[in-house]
This record gives sequence, C-alpha cells and structure tokens, in this order.
Amino acid sequence: MSRPTPLRDVHEALGATLTDFAGWLMPLRYGSESAEHNAVRQAAGLFDLSHMGEIFVTGPQAAEALDYALVGHLSALATGRARYTMIVDERGGVLDDLIVYRLGDEEFMVVANASNYPKVDAELKNRAKSYDAVVEDRSEQYALIAVQGPRAQEILATLTDADLAGLNYYAGLPGVVDGRQALIARTGYTGEDGFELFVANEDAVPLWHALTSAGAPYGIKPAGLSSRDTLRLEAGMPLYGNELSAELTPFDAGLGRVVKFDKPGDFVGRSALEAVKDTAPARRLVGLVARGRRVPRHGYPVTKDGAVVGEVTSGAPSQTLGKPIALAYVDTGVSEGLAVDIRGSQEPVDLVELPFYRRNK
Repeated sequence: MSRPTPLRDVHEALGATLTDFAGWLMPLRYGSESAEHNAVRQAAGLFDLSHMGEIFVTGPQAAEALDYALVGHLSALATGRARYTMIVDERGGVLDDLIVYRLGDEEFMVVANASNYPKVDAELKNRAKSYDAVVEDRSEQYALIAVQGPRAQEILATLTDADLAGLNYYAGLPGVVDGRQALIARTGYTGEDGFELFVANEDAVPLWHALTSAGAPYGIKPAGLSSRDTLRLEAGMPLYGNELSAELTPFDAGLGRVVKFDKPGDFVGRSALEAVKDTAPARRLVGLVARGRRVPRHGYPVTKDGAVVGEVTSGAPSQTLGKPIALAYVDTGVSEGLAVDIRGSQEPVDLVELPFYRRNK
C-alpha cells in the first residue's frame, strides 16, 4: 500500500494521476506534462516533495560525525548554508546523494531521497556511534513544498517578509510563510531558481492553497513527477537508481568534486575513492541529443558501428530543445558516430556537453 502525503486530497481534487513512487502515492501529472514543464521554465511550478526524507544530526560532534559519514566537508559548512554531497559504502559506491543543511552550530538536516532515507538513517546512526551526536529520522514530521521557476521569488515574496533577495543559492533560513513557520531553502531539482519549503504536516494544505492563489497572476501550475523528471534531465541532474547507484562511484558519475580528501580525519570509502580519483573511469556520463524523433529510454544500448559502447540511463522528449534527449554512460574516449538501439533500429545521436539547458541568471 502506497503512503499518501499530507497533500493527497489536494492532488485528487486537482484531478492528478497518482502513482506509486518509492512507496509513496505521488502525483504523476495533473493534466498536460508539457504545460507543467513549460510553466516551470517560463513562470513557476508547485511541487509536492513530501516523500523526501529529513534526518537530523545534532550534538557537540555532529559536524565531525558527518565528516566521517559522508564524502563532503560538512564541518566547514557555515550556519544557514547547504551542500550537495553523497554517502558511499566502503567500496566507494554511492548509497545516496544528499543535501545537507547546517541549521546551527550543533544541528544539521540531511535530506535524502525517498527510496533511500531508511537506509541512510541506519547508516548515519551506525557511523555516528563513536561521536557525541544523535541521529534522528524526523521525516514523518515534515511536508515539503517546492516553488520552482523564474517567477518563484516574486510569488513567495507576497507571502513572507523573509529576505528572499538576500538568500543565496544552496542556503536556507527560518521564516514565516503565510503565517506558518517554515525553513525556506533556495534549492531545487529543475535547473531553475526556486525555493523548497519545509513545514509541519498540518500546514501543508493551507500553504499549498496560499501559494496557488499568490501564484495565479504569475502563471503558476501544480507540477508532478513527470515534469520534474524532464526538468532535471534537461538540467543534467542525476537521479538515484538511474545515473547513481552502489555500483558506481562519484567519479564514475563525473561528480568527483563532491569528494573532499582535504578534510580532517578519515571518512567511509576514502581508501577506495583515493585509489580511483586519478584514473579515468571505463565509462563516463554524457548527454545525447537524438537527430530523429524516437526517444532513447532507460536501459537502451548505445552503439558505434554496431558494437555496444554504452547504455542510456534516462531519456525523454525535451520541451525546451524540441528534441529527444538522454543521459548515458558511454565508453571513455568514444564521442562520434553514436546511435541508440531502439527496438532494433539504430537511431543516430549526437554527444553533447551537459547540461542540456542552463537558465539565464
């Protein structure tokens, strides 16, 4: 049985197509996927992300515990800032990609993917045992609503006195939104500017309605998982289970920059990652743009002269580019003469640098 978010009744009233995602009942779309996608690129979209996990790490050695548990240098994170990082196993394989917020000197919030946060919680508890720190999964206490798009700041500013203009990307601050306490974070997964609002479960429905009303003059639309996936794909952002897995290291995914070898002390996976950091991976993550109209999908082989040289991890029609696009792992050194095997037909593609789309700042 899929678990509903606090916004289930809202989604049903809007006529959303609901689907199981990582054990949660989530809106796939409300109507037109392309309209939702384009609203985020041109105005704003409203997302229910309450399926994400919120794990708190607190105590005098919370920072040191996270330095050991994760690949990032979290003790160097200033209060009010956030950082993208990863948790890996002893072999360097990615268990999840995370965003960590430092809420105070001794308080951090780790946001994990819906499918992984029980595993992340267990790993953090185990890795923090020798530190004066407490790990607590508080996911049940929070709803998460995102406002994403070029009009997001204007919309949110009508509901809060918080200093949105002064809030940096990958930062957060406590504030009052429509009379409700929230952690306002300037983060997102769409390639656009936007905000994620962590609120108590009971505040989710009234806040959703307030944002809908405030955003109506700006063209805001509710947006589901389908548009979220095409938006993140255009922005070249990885999805755990597609571009990231325990069989891949951060270096395989082209994200070696998140691994901080210069931080103090040891960390889980350090030896394995040091052994591969200067070695080119056998395959690298690239962007592919189809020349035709057929869409490369997850699992399709990438070929060159009939030989398999890679595999598609994510693919979809791009509303912004007007062409099918894909992320794929392709043999290092191969860049031209590529095709994707789509049900036996070799469909030519061009390899491009990521991301496919970059917003104008």
